[in-house]
Amino acid sequence: MDQQIDIGIQPDDQPYEVASFARKHGLPIPVADAVLFAKGPSRAACDTAALAFLCAVSQFARKQGVR
Repeated sequence: MDQQIDIGIQPDDQPYEVASFARKHGLPIPVADAVLFAKGPSRAACDTAALAFLCAVSQFARKQGVR
């Protein structure tokens, strides 16, 4: 007897709204929208993608500062 109990959608399973996602990660709305479009609706995937984007921007800025 393998029964599953459905307790509804947990908050972590709900997709982000663009504005709240942008605020959480300090992203401009267009960037947040692009990340959510590419990686949604998984919050974990979106959070990881936002972190990767911010790291890439930081790396690029450091390289530009060295020149």
